[in-house]
Amino acid sequence: MLKIIFFFLTISTAAYAQISGCTDPKADNYNSEATLNNGSCSYKNLKLKPEYSIRLSDSIKETSGIIAFQNLLWTHNDDHDQTIYGLDSLGKIKRKIILSTITNNDWEEITQDNTHIYIGDFGNNYAGNRSDLKIFKIEKKSFLEGNPKIETISFSYADQKDFSASKPNKTDFDCEAFIVFEDSIYLFTKQWKSSKTAIYVLPNQSGTQIASLKSTLDTKGLVTGATFLEEKKLITLCGYTKVGKPFLYLLYDFKNDDFLSGNKRRIDLKLPFHQIEGIATKDGLHYFLTNEALVRKPVINISQQIHYLDLSDALDSYLHK
Repeated sequence: MLKIIFFFLTISTAAYAQISGCTDPKADNYNSEATLNNGSCSYKNLKLKPEYSIRLSDSIKETSGIIAFQNLLWTHNDDHDQTIYGLDSLGKIKRKIILSTITNNDWEEITQDNTHIYIGDFGNNYAGNRSDLKIFKIEKKSFLEGNPKIETISFSYADQKDFSASKPNKTDFDCEAFIVFEDSIYLFTKQWKSSKTAIYVLPNQSGTQIASLKSTLDTKGLVTGATFLEEKKLITLCGYTKVGKPFLYLLYDFKNDDFLSGNKRRIDLKLPFHQIEGIATKDGLHYFLTNEALVRKPVINISQQIHYLDLSDALDSYLHK
């Protein structure tokens, strides 16, 4: 009996010793005594400028996603081109792999896990009524060998009941960003009216799946890309506001797949009107972003580019703790 009492006293004392609060030294409300991050951190406004921006080849004017893999940055177009382009860090095309057995209706994003590359054919901004949303799952080994083995995951949103056409850029069921975590796929949508992102989850299995609503985040902008470092519990989203101002949104130090339980920080980018579409990192500190060409003469004439950005000011203390 005494052993049981001692056991419960020990558990109670350990739980009581946990101090909940903001554990990020970069935050305005950092609590040095906190041992349990409760997601309450608040931050000063941070604006970062890319260390360089370089024009990309005209072959990838509509670059729409990017990953870092096998010492190259892999990107794709969203305009029916079936090619995946391998770039060096200065944006030069070093390799091309054609996915001839699948169709590019609107490839809006590319992501990866340890064994596969995933391409999201789920662009849906024009009328919001697509019923053929797909994710292509490509084995990495066969991809590099030039003979890719591809599975197809078809899906629909659990809460989309109305498939009648809406006006362009008005739907909540548009998506340009996703990640893979353990046995699930997580979508980050573009909510055109509210400028928020809804997070949906679906099984990472071929066949027909249902994407269930998990949570909603007020990013104050349209999310267009995501990169994920599972071992660091770090998701970095990219996007732009309705008036074209690019931004990043960091989610880190979260618990399991509750991505909103940790730190949340929005960072503005010192770039003019840019349609940022893709984001990739190897270490969580150094990032590559791409933007599509955007021409609206005579006012706007922006070429497709790759940008290199250092986020050490925001994340070095977290990643090196």
